[in-house]
Amino acid sequence: MHDKEEKLKAYGRLLDIMDDLRQGCPWDRKQTFDSLRHLTIEEVYELSDAIIDKDYERIKEELGDILLHIVFYSKLGEEINRFDAADVARHISEKLIKRHPHIYGDIKVNDEEEVKRNWEALKMKEGKKSVLEGVPRSLPAMIKAMRMQEKAAGIGFDWKNQNDVKKKVEEEWKELEEAVKTGDKNKMEEELGDVLFSLINYARFLKINPETALEKINKKFKKRFEYIEQQAGKQGKDIRKLSLEEMDALWNEHKNLHED
Repeated sequence: MHDKEEKLKAYGRLLDIMDDLRQGCPWDRKQTFDSLRHLTIEEVYELSDAIIDKDYERIKEELGDILLHIVFYSKLGEEINRFDAADVARHISEKLIKRHPHIYGDIKVNDEEEVKRNWEALKMKEGKKSVLEGVPRSLPAMIKAMRMQEKAAGIGFDWKNQNDVKKKVEEEWKELEEAVKTGDKNKMEEELGDVLFSLINYARFLKINPETALEKINKKFKKRFEYIEQQAGKQGKDIRKLSLEEMDALWNEHKNLHED
């Protein structure tokens, strides 16, 4: 691993390269906050994939891509005299010091949950109108639900124990079944939403990230379905003409081979 001086030198080199690109590269000169936005989102998802795969070489590469975007936005801010890379680093440093009085002050905490409660309380003192204010509107619904639940729990609005949450899941499932019997699409949608929201709550109590859990299942499904396609091709068959029983047999074959 590198020492602090080497890290600072590497970061400084990146800042210099960014200056060169903005001056000499037609593509880089053309970029704006708006044009980079969707690319940044894509890079974050690529990092997410690498983390789920536990591919540390890719994690390193994707972090580099995200760091480039941070430096790029900082350069754009500098060009319009609003902020620069130093302002960005200084701002987050000051925020971290202010939000960690148990490290940089005389506050005592007993555990992680107390740290989170103090974090939310400090944010409210800073002028936030709601503890939910920091949850981005454009977050995917599952992540948004989890973050809202976590923030509400941070000020004490939470279930007392895991068993109570499980009962809530069962209650919501029964209400969904009743809605299905009515055939009312709007009611079914509402009750399904309640089931999903309560399941996310249950996952939180199990210390499981529901987004990560679902994405792992997505990857598993993809592998097994692609195996069915590959085996059908090797047999000279059109997958669309395989029976459900044939596809299910290939699905279980892959499951037994890989146990994933």
